[in-house]
Amino acid sequence: MDPGKMKRLRRILPDRRTVIVPMDHGVTIGPVKGLTNMQQQVSNLIDGGADAIIVHKGIAKNVQSENLGLIIHVSGSTKLSLQPNLKVPVCSIQEAIRLGADAISLQVNVGGSGEKEMLTMLGKASDECDQYGIPLLAMMYPRGEKVTNEHDLEVVAHVARLGAELGADIVKTNYTGSTKTFKEVVDSCPVPVVIAGGPQAETAGQVLEMVYDALSVGCAGVSIGRNVFQHEDPARMTKALAALVHKKASLKEAMSLLGD
Repeated sequence: MDPGKMKRLRRILPDRRTVIVPMDHGVTIGPVKGLTNMQQQVSNLIDGGADAIIVHKGIAKNVQSENLGLIIHVSGSTKLSLQPNLKVPVCSIQEAIRLGADAISLQVNVGGSGEKEMLTMLGKASDECDQYGIPLLAMMYPRGEKVTNEHDLEVVAHVARLGAELGADIVKTNYTGSTKTFKEVVDSCPVPVVIAGGPQAETAGQVLEMVYDALSVGCAGVSIGRNVFQHEDPARMTKALAALVHKKASLKEAMSLLGD
């Protein structure tokens, strides 16, 4: 592996594990709760011990992320589109590097009418990332007309492997709902796998339990957005996740950091 890419990966996965907080939602769904004051939210995540954030280029220009790893998201779509699942390029790799990115990310929704365009985008991005020595995080989701269950083992394992096959250095995907099935996803993917958080859960405990279970079968960490930045105390929620990921805390110990 390119030494520059290795150095950047170590910022994102300092002990081969990572706590990433994606905050790219403003493009897709607008300035939702938790993402109105971006600098304040970034400060919360720094206080909580996050390893990296995912933002679009405009936010990267306007916030101070200090020692947080900076991952710039280079694809996008909006909920207002006739094809909201079709992600298109919105930032070049070169522009992300100029903005100080430690890695780039993009999203591929597999199983719908826009799949071919997004796979083309992924293939091109992985080549450019290799040229510039910058890691690529691929958000790989089974999502589209042909997908009936986005958490089914077969489709989650397929999309995770697809991301690795096409050159991603880290794959983000859905948790399958059980340690037995998710272990199969991790074991069949040759690059680190991190789990998405999905829509805001009913309780923080549900999120922490999911993370604890995923880590127990080899998951490399989390890339959780709404269940962090929409928590009543994002810094404390981040601290609880970091305890699970980096300190191998028990579920009870992580819950205690929330005061629950």
